Amino acid sequence: MDSTDEPLILRGPTSPDEWDAYFDLRWRILREPWGQPRGSERDSMDDSAFHLFLLDSARKPLACGRLHFNAPDEAQVRFMAVDENARGRGYGRRILEGLEAEAARRGTQKLVLNARDNVTEFYAKHGYGVVGEAETLFGVIRHVRMEKSLS
Repeated sequence: MDSTDEPLILRGPTSPDEWDAYFDLRWRILREPWGQPRGSERDSMDDSAFHLFLLDSARKPLACGRLHFNAPDEAQVRFMAVDENARGRGYGRRILEGLEAEAARRGTQKLVLNARDNVTEFYAKHGYGVVGEAETLFGVIRHVRMEKSLS
């Protein structure tokens, strides 16, 4: 349960302004603190991926995430971000559950992700297990590879 009674909207971005706000949240949380330029929060998979964000009643993005498909039976969670002022309210969980539901709807058997060290516990609580090392982003942000079976 969220710790607020505020009505929230969970869906994908639909307008140019919403896409801008979605990508801005990804950049502010996942790239800006490491001095990365705008645009570094995007990649070539964005056009074919499934995107979710959680909006407050003023249409401000609070959390976001993306799902893309590596193979018919494998999907990857990427670009999970929660606004600094909205953490601890279950918003990341809502995004992750929405991405998992879409993966299951499409018949995916396995979800994979590369988790930063500081969020592995979050993913472990949601059934993901560490299966190995992943890249170190920007030379300083260590990641581990995690998986969850949907079958």
